[in-house]
Amino acid sequence: MNTSHVSMKCHKCDERAVIRMRQHRLALCRTHYVEWFIQQTQRMIEKYHMFTRDEKVLVAVSGGKDSLALWDVLWQLGYHAEGLYIHLGIDEGIRYSAESERLAREFAEERGLVLHIINVAQAHGETVPEIARRTRRGRDKPCAVCGLIKRHDMNQAALDLGFNVLATAHNLDDEVAFLFGNVFHWNLEQMRRQSPVLPESPGFARKVKPFCRFSERETAAYSLVRGIAYIEDECPFAEGSKQLLYKDLLNRLEEVEPGAKLRFYLGFLEARDSGQLILPREEETPLELHPCPRCGQPTTSPGLCAYCRLFESESLGTLGTPALPK
Repeated sequence: MNTSHVSMKCHKCDERAVIRMRQHRLALCRTHYVEWFIQQTQRMIEKYHMFTRDEKVLVAVSGGKDSLALWDVLWQLGYHAEGLYIHLGIDEGIRYSAESERLAREFAEERGLVLHIINVAQAHGETVPEIARRTRRGRDKPCAVCGLIKRHDMNQAALDLGFNVLATAHNLDDEVAFLFGNVFHWNLEQMRRQSPVLPESPGFARKVKPFCRFSERETAAYSLVRGIAYIEDECPFAEGSKQLLYKDLLNRLEEVEPGAKLRFYLGFLEARDSGQLILPREEETPLELHPCPRCGQPTTSPGLCAYCRLFESESLGTLGTPALPK
């Protein structure tokens, strides 16, 4: 949190403000900030029709500030929300995965919440770094292999456990950096799919991003005010990522022009949804999906899906989807 506003008072009471949000022209004390943050999350859930009170929500938990804050907010709002942690085995140099799992477990235990855990090494005999090192794709871009594994396992877990919705804690900084990169490279297909909600379809759980309009600074402030313990180290795989470069560039713009990131993101959503921004539609670029013969998830590949091909050349125990603990 920025402490340059030490003498500033909350806009709703006479207490000292703990955060000033220039893009909203708003400063709030500890109590009113938590209240505002929770209310804004509920507004986003309703605005984008993410899920209802009757639906079960599986929250993808990393042990970081954003995902634990999201789980905390949904818990306080009274939703049926359980967590899913994927232990990737990124423990070389620093015990990143081990510490992340510990924090996720403690968070769940303190609140009496259910946390499901998938251990990649136990399921496949290899950690994500080991998988990345033996594949051409992983050696060039380890984040790509990591993301592929997480997306597959999160989707499969949601389906297997009977959840209506999979919620991720992507924040405004994540969304704007992703959008900036896609505009920069004119990746129209990715731009078409970028949305606060990806509807469910055969073989795919509905995916939602309730924090898509909160900045990283705002989610961090919420976690600090609520006393949520989270891992502060950046994932070692993120070093040199273009996403971090884009975030840095956009943060510099935000310093000069407060609210630029939010306007960019909301402007994109409005232009796309109103038809002002012409993007390829699914019916114009149909994808022929069929079940992967090994894991059963939909794929466009004629044989195994990209996930199962990671393990095709090795005998690594059970292939396909890792079993969840009961």
